Amino acid sequence: MKTPQHVEIRLIKAEDDMAIKRIIEQVGREFGAIGEGFGPSDAEVSSMSQHYSELSGYAYYVATVEGQVVGGAGIAPMDAVTQTCELRKLFVLPNARGLSIGRKLSEACIEFAKSANYQQCYLDTLSSMQAAIALYKKLGFTQLKAPLAASEHNGCDVWMLKDLL
Repeated sequence: MKTPQHVEIRLIKAEDDMAIKRIIEQVGREFGAIGEGFGPSDAEVSSMSQHYSELSGYAYYVATVEGQVVGGAGIAPMDAVTQTCELRKLFVLPNARGLSIGRKLSEACIEFAKSANYQQCYLDTLSSMQAAIALYKKLGFTQLKAPLAASEHNGCDVWMLKDLL
């Protein structure tokens, strides 16, 4: 899959829900992000299209390679006072890595966040996800010493923030 014919980044549709749920669970297991305190255990995972399409300030993108969903990432509001959003659930299947899909998904999310007038973008992740952390740094995220107060995932051990202005 390293030389795909067609990579597409688009907003999630209802027919993508089962595929993205499997991807989130599979990649979560790969990195030990299972159980309470991690994104794969969130209730929204079973119906991502509904959760992200019906609410203002939310967006979830999927990446497809040759028509198959291989990853996804989303934006959701986190703190209305500081106009901070959260980059959520960036997961890419192992056989689709190395194709800049994580970067493309992240860039789509950041562009959406800017268009929704967010001022900052927060994320939490695991120190074992070194490739993701390197990508986030290239995209302008800086590492924090602790999670933001509104953070929901107490199992994560890396917290990052990007100014969007």
